Amino acid sequence: MREAKPFEFNQCISIAKATGKKAKNLKELREIISAVSPASIHHHTYQYFLKGHVLEYTNDFAQWAGESLEERALSEHLSIVDPYDFKNIEELRKELLNVIDGYMERFAPPRDAVPGNEFFFNEGFTVVFPASVRAENLAEFLMAIRALETGSIYYHFYEARVRHGVDDFSSWVLEGLGKERLAGKIKAVDPFMNSTEGVRAHIIEAVEDELRSEIVGDTP
Repeated sequence: MREAKPFEFNQCISIAKATGKKAKNLKELREIISAVSPASIHHHTYQYFLKGHVLEYTNDFAQWAGESLEERALSEHLSIVDPYDFKNIEELRKELLNVIDGYMERFAPPRDAVPGNEFFFNEGFTVVFPASVRAENLAEFLMAIRALETGSIYYHFYEARVRHGVDDFSSWVLEGLGKERLAGKIKAVDPFMNSTEGVRAHIIEAVEDELRSEIVGDTP
């Protein structure tokens, strides 16, 4: 058994700050997205999964289009925009604008949102701090994953992809424990088809399977 460097869990929260900007229709949404700060784009896309999102959508823009404008086709197009496909916020911003422009070219302008249901732009900042939990082996990792708050799952599974392109969990399992099969299972969990709790459940299932395999001697 290799000696792994312990996995140190962090926790994070998102602090939202109002920008004072709001959109009542698609045209205004497009105009503000084109000019709003990168921190605002980040908040409404990447941090969507930290805010108890609706599984039907993958960002705040898609949810507003579907729920407030009742433009389901537009919400579907916006929901397939994967922020992790882009090198930076400006590339992501450009793709969001392309989706909206394409929709506006093909369809009549949607109705305005009713008063109170406008899209309110916020800026989000992620505050990270130690969770005071560590795992030195797979069994301890499993116990921690079961108990930690969703902010920790988000930080290590979602935010990690922004930092270095892959989640922290699969990196540690592969590099620290040498468990390629398990690392592949964790890395393959789809962040856009699951909530943070869904991600947690898939990781727990994969780790439990791995531990059972170790007991019966079936681990490669």
